[in-house]
Amino acid sequence: MGVWWLAVRPRTLSVSVAPVLVGSALAHAEQGDFLLWPALVAALAAMLIQIGTNLHNDVADFERGADPPDRLGPPRATAMGWLPARTVRRAAWISFALAFALGILLVLRGGWPIVAVGLASLLAGWAYTNGPRPIAYGALGEGFVIFFFGGAAVGGSYYLQTLSLSPAALLAALQVGLLGAAVISVNNTRDLATDARVGKNTLAVRVGRCVMNRIYAAEVLLPYLLLPLLAALLEHSAVSAWFFALPCVSVGWALSLCRRFRTLPAGPGFNDLLAATAQLQAAYAALLALALIMA
Repeated sequence: MGVWWLAVRPRTLSVSVAPVLVGSALAHAEQGDFLLWPALVAALAAMLIQIGTNLHNDVADFERGADPPDRLGPPRATAMGWLPARTVRRAAWISFALAFALGILLVLRGGWPIVAVGLASLLAGWAYTNGPRPIAYGALGEGFVIFFFGGAAVGGSYYLQTLSLSPAALLAALQVGLLGAAVISVNNTRDLATDARVGKNTLAVRVGRCVMNRIYAAEVLLPYLLLPLLAALLEHSAVSAWFFALPCVSVGWALSLCRRFRTLPAGPGFNDLLAATAQLQAAYAALLALALIMA
């Protein structure tokens, strides 16, 4: 069980839950109503898609030689020989199948738009490290996270509550998605040297460490700068709009992570930074959701 726990990468699973929290809270703020069961089912389905993606990544990187002995990241179950590749791949498909089953329940609420979002998310989870042109082996990994763990997850969760979309929902999706993309940026910058050696041309490999310093800072700080625009889109009173400053409680932490990203050498320290970035996104999402409920 300990090996499986490491394989699903629990330190970053909040990346799939945070968007559902924000999308559902935003719907409550705009509509004054809230349905618990679609939010819970959506959160579980999103987590299962992330777990399936992580497990497929575990196998695919091993088979493509992207997990060499000098890899700087945490040990992977397949590469270490702790689990057979076929077993990990089977577990990934089981995760996707369970997410699909939960998606059927969500379709009863949201109809065909949820079918489109769900199938696209499942396909993207598989294509992240599979197929002839895996997403994780190109420069679109951060964009993938912004779109699916921001746009699809926040927008889909909002839609399940309201059966509609709004400009505020799209903006909140961008805010949460940017912080999720920062997690991928940490991962890819840590592995820049080994990825380049095996032909894994991530954004970090394409642009180099100096540019990634700026990209990470933008991913982490831009969500805070967009808070006034979100408050304006929701057209709250001047008093209640102050609640949207609540996520800024974590801005000092965000600035600290930017300094760490800029100064840390590529190495084991990036593993802690990766977990801390996922925790920052979770904290930002929780604070934003609280602001939306209170405003």
